[in-house]
Amino acid sequence: MKIAIAQINPIIADIQGNANKIIECIIESHKRGAELIVFPEMVTIGYPPMDLLENKKLIDDNLKSIERIARYSDRLAVICGFVDYGNENHPVIYNAAAFMEGGEIRSKHYKTLLPSYDVFDEVRYFNKADHREPISFRGRNIGITICEDIWNDYQFESDYFMGIRLYLENPVRELVEKGATLIINTSASPYSRGKNRIKWEMISNVAKRNGISILYVNQVGGNDSLIFDGNSFLMNEKGDLVARAKSFQEDLIVVDIDTDTSLPVPEVDDIDDIHQALLLGIRDYVQKCGFTDVIVGLSGGIDSALTTTLAVQALGPGHVMAVTMPSIYSSRGSVDDSVELAENLGIRLEKIPIMDIFNQYLGSLEKLFQGLPADVTEENIQARIRGNLLMALSNKLGGLLLATGNKSELAMGYCTLYGDMSGGLAVLSDIPKTLVYQMARHINREKEIIPRAIIEKPPSAELREHQRDEDSLPPYELLDQILERYIEKRMSGQEIVQDGFPEETVRFVLGAVDRNEYKRRQAPPGLKVTSKAFGIGRRIPIVQKFMP
Repeated sequence: MKIAIAQINPIIADIQGNANKIIECIIESHKRGAELIVFPEMVTIGYPPMDLLENKKLIDDNLKSIERIARYSDRLAVICGFVDYGNENHPVIYNAAAFMEGGEIRSKHYKTLLPSYDVFDEVRYFNKADHREPISFRGRNIGITICEDIWNDYQFESDYFMGIRLYLENPVRELVEKGATLIINTSASPYSRGKNRIKWEMISNVAKRNGISILYVNQVGGNDSLIFDGNSFLMNEKGDLVARAKSFQEDLIVVDIDTDTSLPVPEVDDIDDIHQALLLGIRDYVQKCGFTDVIVGLSGGIDSALTTTLAVQALGPGHVMAVTMPSIYSSRGSVDDSVELAENLGIRLEKIPIMDIFNQYLGSLEKLFQGLPADVTEENIQARIRGNLLMALSNKLGGLLLATGNKSELAMGYCTLYGDMSGGLAVLSDIPKTLVYQMARHINREKEIIPRAIIEKPPSAELREHQRDEDSLPPYELLDQILERYIEKRMSGQEIVQDGFPEETVRFVLGAVDRNEYKRRQAPPGLKVTSKAFGIGRRIPIVQKFMP
């Protein structure tokens, strides 16, 4: 039997546009000889719509859309994610998949396991399925599951969720017990570093343990902070990979589930995957928000250099404008490095010196600051001047301002509210500083794009004489290891110390992370690429007294 995998990139709440894309895939798959086509989870609306689901019109429009799509199932059968009302307890809604054949909806299948961890909050919106039944198609019994329904391997749950088992029900096992020999999973599973290795291993184990084939169809594209990597696939009953769609781009492939061929499990290059994820995240955020161009403040440092380079790779040099804003503390090398980078990238670079503006600020505040020593206040004024200038250019020229701070700085509060935190998208907010350097070297692996001097110079905000980041922070090689344990692995201070890190440094780092939650609450959205990013997936009170 030939099944089409339709790995598409929906826009949230673009009901008509998403339906048009779905129908185009149905028509094309019919031409390629497919008997069944499968689409991702909730693809009529796009995932995640969050509180848009509280709008009845959105649900109604999506139901009209699925009825329209059903008419095209006279060509081939269709499985498509959507949102449905419960017949017996309307207006409760379900995360659903429709099986359509012969021009009409034959059956509806509801999601059982509703995730409510990290970025997920499905319990807030949906009721869960109270029963599961396979369908019969072309002489086969097919079990239809939705995303989390297949993440139900007990061993995997215990490892992935730090010993906590989230679900008692096992939809896959129940469907197999009822005769299913093929499990189809419609999914909208966002990318994070290392997740694909876990996913392939886990689903392979489920296939082997149950003696079934598994077809997994994932959404692709960026929606706000989340990036969906696609990587849809088919595994046979031996747990071998039979077919796989592309990573980080739309794809439509037709697979024969009876094939005897198998593919090796792909070798994952984390740095390349993160690179591709960020390019997709930038492109979709900018374009889906209605922008064509971006603006970046170019300091001569590694973070702004990487952000600018990624923007050019995602959008093209004609859509990126860089601005350098030197002060008396900006080194000649930083200005020259910015010019060299702009030339390498072929982008427009504008220069706006800020010393006259800075001196005007100081003159205006002289009386109130009289007798008080210079401190971080004057440093922040410079950062805020730059932020205001960049936002003015964004307003006037219509380009989206990209913030350039990295995860290490954001974690420690080593950033200025209304200064370098200004912008509409924080590209590197989930990229630790050590990973920033790895990515820069990855980009330069074939040709020097980011000048070597930018990569090799000691990191500095250049807001005072001879300033270095390590004057205020532990070395990044040490800091990032502590931050990963605290933020992503959720380890306590004592556990981190027991891992061999200096107690005084650990307490300093953890205290700074918790103390600066108020800054992160006001930061622009960032692109999520790790298992725990700042933003909607990490909800920490600003006012609290927890001692980690």
